Amino acid sequence: MSAIGENIKKYRNQKKYTQEYLGNLIGVTTQAVSKWERGGTPDAEILPQLADALDVSIDALYGREIQDIQSLLTKKLSAMASEEAFLCAFNYCWSFIVGLTGDDSFSENIVDTFTGHFNENNEQDRDYFAKVLRDDGMTLVRMSNDFRYFFLMMRPHDKGILSYFESEEAIRQVFALFADKKILKIFYFLYKNSNIPVTSQLISHGTGFELHEVERCMKMLCDKKIVHPMKIASIDGEIHSYIIRFEANVFPLFCYADEIAKGCPYPIFGMCEREKPIF
Repeated sequence: MSAIGENIKKYRNQKKYTQEYLGNLIGVTTQAVSKWERGGTPDAEILPQLADALDVSIDALYGREIQDIQSLLTKKLSAMASEEAFLCAFNYCWSFIVGLTGDDSFSENIVDTFTGHFNENNEQDRDYFAKVLRDDGMTLVRMSNDFRYFFLMMRPHDKGILSYFESEEAIRQVFALFADKKILKIFYFLYKNSNIPVTSQLISHGTGFELHEVERCMKMLCDKKIVHPMKIASIDGEIHSYIIRFEANVFPLFCYADEIAKGCPYPIFGMCEREKPIF
């Protein structure tokens, strides 16, 4: 069977079309469809009708759609202004989460509802969530009118997720770190002043904590490499200052902690088809 024949058969079966029904859609005989699927090649003039009937691109019939889509998205996003590119990328994320359900019956009406809602809905504080949990992985999406993020994880096949994690004690220490009220308040303060280094004195002034408490907290944050320590030369000698390390991945942790704090709101759209344990 030729590549195009395999793809015609694959997409026909996905649409649950018989060879006769597909032939009737494009004005050819059942025998013609059978011939293509056994190795024949449709005439060039029939390819647009065939692609339309199967709801795919002509490139997809030749098995080149994935590569072309990736290239197209890359070029499209690269050519956009930053804000527009992020919005466009997020819209694609909604398409990903619907597509990963494995059921194209959700398709356009679901995507249109989600991607269009923030242009129409005036409830600025309303959050919407969508989640797909399957054995091969999971996607989690959050959207409010002005706050959106997307998470996608492929489940490892050779070994469990926990094998990639640090020890239970190391994970516990991360949560214990931010359970400290002073560290949490200092961390918020640092994010509000994240573009420039800030001194211990300024942190003390901004949070109301004693200087020795600030130094204690900053040492803990530096030990975890969440904050980067710096020294500034002054007429009075060296002054300690600090700056947030954005690559430390703490911000996503806070985003998902907020979901838990809100009681893990029921998603506006969700699917859970898991048989294997996550860990």
